[in-house]
Amino acid sequence: MALTALLDGAVLAEKTGNDPKILALHGWGRSRADWLPALEGHAALAVDLPGFGASPPPPAAWGSRDYAEQLAPLLESGGWTVAGHSFGGRVALQLAAGWPSVVSGVVLTGVPFFRRTGGGKGPLGFRLAKRAHRLGLLSDATMEQQRHKHGSADYRNAEGVMRDTLVRLVNEDYRDLLAGIDAPVEMVWGATDTAAPLDMAHEAQALLRKASLTVSETSGHLLDEALSSLLRERL
Repeated sequence: MALTALLDGAVLAEKTGNDPKILALHGWGRSRADWLPALEGHAALAVDLPGFGASPPPPAAWGSRDYAEQLAPLLESGGWTVAGHSFGGRVALQLAAGWPSVVSGVVLTGVPFFRRTGGGKGPLGFRLAKRAHRLGLLSDATMEQQRHKHGSADYRNAEGVMRDTLVRLVNEDYRDLLAGIDAPVEMVWGATDTAAPLDMAHEAQALLRKASLTVSETSGHLLDEALSSLLRERL
């Protein structure tokens, strides 16, 4: 299917059906393709978020709020459901909280709502290496080796502005944001999700005003057939 250029080409999207009222946002390192099975039978825009798929990277290191600010003009007509997986769910939360008049519903799966314990400081050896690098005692090349040694797969695979964007995102926490979301939230979770564990979903559900949680016992973090089927029913 042909891609649609949105926002002066800053975002590329795949359109399903006529007059879409669903905005589907993928996870980190993924693309719009993840959402297409769940969108069957629905009129939707499955976007490639800036820096992924066919969309160009953002001009600077963005947080989830920056992504939301860029996408918000797409929702001006109102009555939209915003669906987000993982990183896309972070952006969906920002849209629901910041633009409540145009977001009528939210569907989330695999979203890391809370910053991990330790605040992303990393092992002691890595923190000492960063300090030595700041003091000029460690070369850029050696510091890059340390980043690859201690960083996550996502961190190792990211470069330039996208690596800095990832660092911003993993240090975000949405605890305070959740209580201010008025739109109903449908949560669909994989029971074996390790990136965003099920107990995190339960904690977030308790903070949201109007939220339901459905669990796929056979699913993990990615949008497999079982999760896609449940999401399709709730969009």
